[in-house]
Amino acid sequence: MATTLPKKNTQPIGAGTIGMAFFALLGLILVVYRWTVGLGATTALTDARGWGIWISFDVLCGIALAAGAFSIAGIVYVLHLKEFYPILRPTVLTGFLGYALAAFAIMVDLGFPQRIYYMIFNWNVHSPLFEVGWCVMIYATVLALEISPIVFERFNMKAPLKIIRSITIPLVILGIVLSTMHQSSLGTLFVLMPHRVHPLWYSGILPILFFVSAIAAGLGMVIVESTLTGFGLNHKTDTKLLGKVAKIIPFVLGLYLVLKLGDLFISGDGAYIFSSGNLSFLFWAEVLINIIIPMVLLSIPSVRRKPMQMFAAALLVVVGLLMNRFNISLVAFSAGAYMPSWLELFVTIGMIAIGALVFTLAARYLAVFSHTTEEKTKSSISDGSLKEAVSSNPSNK
Repeated sequence: MATTLPKKNTQPIGAGTIGMAFFALLGLILVVYRWTVGLGATTALTDARGWGIWISFDVLCGIALAAGAFSIAGIVYVLHLKEFYPILRPTVLTGFLGYALAAFAIMVDLGFPQRIYYMIFNWNVHSPLFEVGWCVMIYATVLALEISPIVFERFNMKAPLKIIRSITIPLVILGIVLSTMHQSSLGTLFVLMPHRVHPLWYSGILPILFFVSAIAAGLGMVIVESTLTGFGLNHKTDTKLLGKVAKIIPFVLGLYLVLKLGDLFISGDGAYIFSSGNLSFLFWAEVLINIIIPMVLLSIPSVRRKPMQMFAAALLVVVGLLMNRFNISLVAFSAGAYMPSWLELFVTIGMIAIGALVFTLAARYLAVFSHTTEEKTKSSISDGSLKEAVSSNPSNK
């Protein structure tokens, strides 16, 4: 895939970018304030409710939605389906930002963030959080290396660019292994708390359910992100290519539905789906929004050919994933009443703004999308040589 540097951007910074910068700065100021005065004075967390929106949204949801990075990277480099290369860079960048912000959210949520390094030197190999922490830390590094060529190309740094290209496939394989481990281990955290999680969401196979749902939501996020950036950053969206991504999602959702409902009835908890009041309603809303409706819609070829219909169906998958993680960790989690404080909400908004701002600036000044506009892209892909296509960047010669 030809990778050319973007033309010099002379357009003024828009109001949207300024707005993102404002909320990002506000979020950082509030984080400093939270670190200064402590959790008790800034959050609605208690001894009974130790995890709030920062863990549920920024970590559980953020990491799951970033799963598109290892999925698309695996499709391109391991399965050699190089037609998906045009969406690889923005997807990996989104994944890196998701993991970086999740790690930052953990730092914000820790009572003593200055002790985060204890995990590196004091190993508790029996704790799922130990495995999650190490995998997230290493995988964030892997993603940083995978996306680093956009920086090396920008500054014509030929030596490090050559090194990264030589180890790309091992990095991708390592990333797939790490993602599989920690996506599933996040589910393991709740397997250890059967007395806290409602039977409609508790399962001995939560690690598998977390992993499969993350793949579906990650692919859905690829479509959502590509569509939104197409409108917001004024680049052409390849509807046909996104349609091929969308075609995979119903199979993953079908597997997830079979596992979820099958385990529920095999475990003897099937009766709860009609007898749990508001939780039954939330369960069915999640199943319909996250699984059944998008599975049906994305199975229809005409939907996959229409950008906005495909976007809407993919958005349902993403929203359904958010519902699932919130239901498991907050709504159906028995730990006392909880309503996040205004500071918790604005810190979360600030983190979203940071991610959106960095992505926008990267797309503005680095070759995140510009390589997809080259006419020789298709011929390079048809020749089956991703390496030759990438190395065709004039700045690398």
